[in-house]
Amino acid sequence: MIGKSFSNTFFEKPKRKDHMQSKFLFTFTLLLGVLFFSAFQERVDPEFDLVIKGGRVMDPESRLDAVRSIGIRNGSIAIISEEELNGREVLDASGLVVAPGFIDLHAHGQDPLSNRFQAADGVTTALDLEAGVYPVAKWYASRQGQALINFGAVVGHGAARIKLMQDVEIGHSPTMSDGVRRQIEDDDRYREATEEEIEELVKLMRKGLEEGGLGFGFGIAYVPGATPQEILRLFQLAAENQVPAYVHLRASGRDGAAATVAAFQEVIANAAIAGTSVHVVHLNSTAANLAQLCLEMIRGAQSRGLDVTTEAYPYTASSTRLESALFDNWRGDYHDIQWTETGERLDRETFEKYRRQGGWVIVHGRSEEINQWIVSQTDVIAASDGIPFIAGRAHPRGAGTFSRILGYYSRERKALSLMDALRKMTLLPARRVEGAAPQMAKKGRVQVGADADLTLFDPDEILDRATYEKPDQYSAGIVHVLVGGTFVVRDSTLVEGAAPGKPIRGRLMSGN
Repeated sequence: MIGKSFSNTFFEKPKRKDHMQSKFLFTFTLLLGVLFFSAFQERVDPEFDLVIKGGRVMDPESRLDAVRSIGIRNGSIAIISEEELNGREVLDASGLVVAPGFIDLHAHGQDPLSNRFQAADGVTTALDLEAGVYPVAKWYASRQGQALINFGAVVGHGAARIKLMQDVEIGHSPTMSDGVRRQIEDDDRYREATEEEIEELVKLMRKGLEEGGLGFGFGIAYVPGATPQEILRLFQLAAENQVPAYVHLRASGRDGAAATVAAFQEVIANAAIAGTSVHVVHLNSTAANLAQLCLEMIRGAQSRGLDVTTEAYPYTASSTRLESALFDNWRGDYHDIQWTETGERLDRETFEKYRRQGGWVIVHGRSEEINQWIVSQTDVIAASDGIPFIAGRAHPRGAGTFSRILGYYSRERKALSLMDALRKMTLLPARRVEGAAPQMAKKGRVQVGADADLTLFDPDEILDRATYEKPDQYSAGIVHVLVGGTFVVRDSTLVEGAAPGKPIRGRLMSGN
């Protein structure tokens, strides 16, 4: 018994010790496995979809101007860091400026071809906030899922007015009295609307807001029949719905100083009377050599509490269609007008010939001195007024506006700082629109939570290449452009098949 007991005692202890050792080894091995797996998972499942590493990040709102790395997740900026970040893909942005994607408030070129030139100029959001569109829902539907960059438009007064007049002519408006149902003139631009028609126009414009319109767009100079009463009533409608009115004024610098000043006074007075937010398009072509006086008028209205802003493109020549009402009483030199299809300058004979034919022209004759002064004004938004390239040869502003400001006016001419130049084409346009479209509050900034709409460019190389003779030229120095975290330009080359552009719709859209 003693031997058995000893034997049992002798062998029992080693078994318990081996068991404890085995348990310790198992636990230790398990812990190492967990740590290894975690490290492995960190490598194979990185924190960000894309990391933009070591670029010069410039944010016009916070005034950040420093080398940082940006982590992008699900189309948004998730982090801006001084430390290195881990991502599924890492893009080395050394030597490049990382800026908010450029926002063009005045882009008539809302088509796939024009979008390519816009993206190559750093634009990530292009909006038609002058002529606008009608019907609004149909236009948005036509762009859905096919857009290279973000898109949006205002309710077009001119287009809605044409619909109204056509419906009157063919009897499509049953709420109107029999007295209004009559044959109308072939060209409705010159006919005044009756009070009854104006109220019908109010309904059409309100419907456009319900379909997602970003406000109201007025080309008053193109619709001579629109009376001051008609315009004021629609300004009141804009104020009632808390949306801006974007306005091409009734007259320009070519119509004489008195007419130009009166045109500015009309919309500023309407803003004061109705309480409407107003944006005057292309100060440079509207005011011409009276720009300093007219900008003083706008700033004076701002100082008294009115919400009035303006924009300009960086060229001394304008562009429009020769058959438009702007040329009804042409007072300028015919040689200032350039026919885009051939590049020829016109005389009286060719002016009349091409006007009957109809088509795009470029109108020269403004002062470069005044042009540079306008570009240098930090409160004047940069916008292209770009003409659709799908229509053929066009003004170079649709391809080179933003690179021209950054390269020629900021870097070469020293007309304004790089940060101020970026502010004019990112933050200021975003702020102008975000009241009507809150989603714009996430654009125009490089900040955590903002949309990953980003333009990366070489500050030493960026420059416009488009000219009046060869307008269809991509800008130089734009290296990468992202829309919602998706590349649309990569390594200075357009990404074929990319269509990440999203609609920018007004907050009054039904269902919002």
